[in-house]
Amino acid sequence: MMASTPSPQSPDSPEEPTVVSAPPLFGAGDPTADCIADSAGGLTFDLDAPGLPDTAGDWSAALVLRRRGSEDPEAEEIRLPLAPDGDGRLRAVLPSTVALPEGRWDAYVACADAEPRRLVPGLADLRSLVDRRPGPGTSPLAVRIPYATKHGNLSLRSWLRGPHAEAGDLRPGPAGLAGHGRLYRVEDPAAWLAGAVVEARLRRDPAVVRTAPVAPDERDGADAQDFTFTLGFAGLTEEWRGGLDVWDLWLRTADGSASARIARILDDVADKKQIFTYPARSVDASYAPAQAGPYFTADNDLAIRIEERPPVAH
Repeated sequence: MMASTPSPQSPDSPEEPTVVSAPPLFGAGDPTADCIADSAGGLTFDLDAPGLPDTAGDWSAALVLRRRGSEDPEAEEIRLPLAPDGDGRLRAVLPSTVALPEGRWDAYVACADAEPRRLVPGLADLRSLVDRRPGPGTSPLAVRIPYATKHGNLSLRSWLRGPHAEAGDLRPGPAGLAGHGRLYRVEDPAAWLAGAVVEARLRRDPAVVRTAPVAPDERDGADAQDFTFTLGFAGLTEEWRGGLDVWDLWLRTADGSASARIARILDDVADKKQIFTYPARSVDASYAPAQAGPYFTADNDLAIRIEERPPVAH
């Protein structure tokens, strides 16, 4: 197994992840969980929980997931039964079929009436998530990635999306963003993509949109689910009046009846904002010299930033 390497995230939440190359050292009394991911979106947790009472035959022993930011954490709580695995450890399983709404879920271990204790991340075997290609189907796509928070606790980042547009190669150029993507969780991808567009929505005023047509991806190995697009930067600067403008990117059908957020979630990196970075390109905006470039948000969604071009140092 290998250690997971989640990345830093902007301080939108009290426990953003941090980069780790190996499990950190903690006190001997801290309950630790190793995680194994499967390609369907399920997770298996193997716990070392020193100091907890013997859980053999104790139906109250559970791994508890609580959704962060909830006004009532116990109302948004998933309890996974813990049972001995035969090697002196405890095991809990989160199947892909168990719905886990989008968000960040903090992991605890609970037994009887004792106060639940936060879990410490151990080893994470996430190899099955690398370059994941889900099979056909129209049910929402379940993605769960375990990571270590900046406080050294175990949490999960969860997505539940259908349809889903997975961002592939992105190439920002002088005139705009050229990109590849792959569409999941629709019955007929070719029909869905016929006449489809990439739609950029201005975050401060979502009624303001700019579009670019999509085309089939003709590279070797591509199929009906794969698409390409080129979105010009010039149109995005028409509404810019200084400061920061953010345009969120969606894939939309020709008739506007369905859309999918363009994101990158089908791998083992919980937070991509600081890992996948792209250069900003200069744009001659009517208001002032500007620069534009793509980035991944705190939710791993694809967006484009428009902001003032910094002065050239002499």
